[in-house]
Amino acid sequence: MSVTLDEIARTAFGPDAPRRVGVAVSGGSDSMATLVLLARHHEVAAVTVDHGLRPEAAEEAAFVGRFCAARGIPHAILKWEGGEAKGNLMDAARRARLRLIGAWAREQGIEDVALGHTGDDQAETFLMRLGREAGLEGLCGMRPRFEAEGIRWHRPFLGQTRQALRALLETEGVAWVEDPTNRDLRFDRVKARQALQALAPLGVTPDSLGGVIANLRAADAALARMLARLVAAHVREVSGDLVIDAAGFAEADPELQRRLIVAALRWISGADYAPRAAKVEAFLEDWRSRPDRTLHGCRITLKGDALRLAREASAVARLRVAASEPWDRWRLEGPDAEGLEIAALGAEGLRQCPAWRETGLPRASLLASPALWRGDALVAAPIAGHGAGWKAQIRHGAFTAWLFGR
Repeated sequence: MSVTLDEIARTAFGPDAPRRVGVAVSGGSDSMATLVLLARHHEVAAVTVDHGLRPEAAEEAAFVGRFCAARGIPHAILKWEGGEAKGNLMDAARRARLRLIGAWAREQGIEDVALGHTGDDQAETFLMRLGREAGLEGLCGMRPRFEAEGIRWHRPFLGQTRQALRALLETEGVAWVEDPTNRDLRFDRVKARQALQALAPLGVTPDSLGGVIANLRAADAALARMLARLVAAHVREVSGDLVIDAAGFAEADPELQRRLIVAALRWISGADYAPRAAKVEAFLEDWRSRPDRTLHGCRITLKGDALRLAREASAVARLRVAASEPWDRWRLEGPDAEGLEIAALGAEGLRQCPAWRETGLPRASLLASPALWRGDALVAAPIAGHGAGWKAQIRHGAFTAWLFGR
């Protein structure tokens, strides 16, 4: 017996559903249906990002606002100046939405946010990644759940078709907006949508591709379990560095080696994206003969029986923020922060930490560690043994928890 949309909505957040959840709503059919369905079973708050990329964006956000007001649903509009983005505009917009909505949710005390992606989005994503020669991880498609920006994100209707959600809206008499970019062939997603229509006579549909993705995800999960055993046996986290037993790493399957190094580089650099595949492949080919190199904003050294991955000092040398703000992948907590800034410890700061050798950390690692400054005067360097009441924590959590909680 098939599961109804209402049953999916009711169980969308698991048995321990939070009291209040957020719903990201653009005004399109998928997100509007997600809002309607979840509002039947949960206390919801809606949020819309006005990305500023099209003249209609402001009115679309206002449309969502009017709908929410009529139903007594709290609604917020967040503004992003999309014209300032460089490079891949669609990717920049996606990252901006996560960042803005994540900040909004934290301010509201909301820990779970639903997104309105459907099986059609999943199929389109699969085709786009296929065209980019993605590996197993990429071809597993969008995740039903993931964590980012300190928030748990959910895609409860990822296994349902867009047509099913639109049929619900039509039955309910709920309108939605049509994004004109959905017909703009400059965008890969629109091309993928047209390709799906052409492939339908072969039986290649969102439903059939959903089955393929499920099979690939099962294989990926098996590899993830193998990676977990490798990490548990041969990887240590030391003050923000990762230390890998070289012998255990050498004996691992090449695919597990690749996954471990990619994940380690992303965790240490804090980057949302993986390093270039060619550079990772080059590292895996000659890591034993090149004991010191930089890659993806990280420094990799081989000394004795250990591979150490640490932040590259030059990557954070010019980064300086107020003490209350996140710095690189770190957040510092301590006494009164008025007038203080966080910047890399650097060589000058290290000279002011006479006990740094007692930490057992390499000099290169400490140069890239966070420190508190008042102008040019060092106040504290928690990683280097000069705490002064301050503690440093990695914002995205311990490596193992991050690796398997993404």
